[in-house]
Amino acid sequence: MKCLFTLFAIMTMLPAFAQDFSDKITLVIHGGAGTITRANMTPEKEKAYREGMQLALHKGYDVLKKGGTSVQAVEAAIRVMEDSPLFNAGKGAVFTHEGKNELDASVMEGQSLKAGSIAGVTTIRNPISAAIAVMEKSPHVMMAGRGAEEFAREKGLEIVDPSYFYTESRYKALQRAREEEKTELDHNAKDEKALKKGPKSGMNAPENLIFDEGKKYGTVGCVALDRFGNLAAGTSTGGMTNKRYGRIGDAPVIGAGTYANNNTCAVSATGHGEYFIRSVVAYDISALMEYKGMTLDEAAREVVMKKLVERGGEGGVIALDRQGNISMPFNSEGMYRGYIKSDEKSEILIYKD
Repeated sequence: MKCLFTLFAIMTMLPAFAQDFSDKITLVIHGGAGTITRANMTPEKEKAYREGMQLALHKGYDVLKKGGTSVQAVEAAIRVMEDSPLFNAGKGAVFTHEGKNELDASVMEGQSLKAGSIAGVTTIRNPISAAIAVMEKSPHVMMAGRGAEEFAREKGLEIVDPSYFYTESRYKALQRAREEEKTELDHNAKDEKALKKGPKSGMNAPENLIFDEGKKYGTVGCVALDRFGNLAAGTSTGGMTNKRYGRIGDAPVIGAGTYANNNTCAVSATGHGEYFIRSVVAYDISALMEYKGMTLDEAAREVVMKKLVERGGEGGVIALDRQGNISMPFNSEGMYRGYIKSDEKSEILIYKD
């Protein structure tokens, strides 16, 4: 009788394990937040960013549609943005005070709560792939600097000369920051007059089309839900223009800039990193859902539109739950963001209105 009871219990549990989430697969991305308004945007710039984000969306979604995992989809989408000079991640990374490009990235998957991150690397072409390697191929969660680069090389990731990350517009931004003896949070509007015609593809946008607004947090990120019902989140950034002393923001910090838990949500943040670290933004959204029973949107708005504002923090998040619900609140003037769902409905948004 005991054996029969055990068998019955196992049988009743099987449908849950076999549940197919194909009708809920979703992918959401962001490309940074800040003073992004129609007033400082040209049609050429907007076209370039929309095309770049659309490519990232579809690269990630194609992975989900073909039955790939949420982690694989996050990697595919973020690599597109890392390879584009439009975004402050990978190829488009900003410069430190010493004239280097130092890159950070992190990833987390919601089923096992495994995570990986890298910080302060200068030779890894796609930091998000290195973060995934840390998660999947090491017993650690975070690696930094030369050690992270050595690990990436051993795992067969593409290593490039630091000059690969050089872009003229980002270097000019560093020179301005040095002259003004202050730290900028990405770009400056002084280059607006230099903008010219737009590109044919956001992926290959010329440097003079990079969005140079007064204050922009150029982190990129992605959250995804796959057919197996697993959530994942990833974030990648080039950091802060003119930063010193090996400064690291929230992007590679699990719980601050990135978090994923199948029981609650997946979150990727973009904003003033110090505030996001202090507020443990990504995890706080998950905690409000788990312990207070808030919906995804209620929790995300509570953290971004109330808690962060009260503490003086600026930026936003993209968040996704296991039912395919999306929340993308931000307290800045704008945020590059977009999503695509199982019915292939997609949308790219930039402004607040």
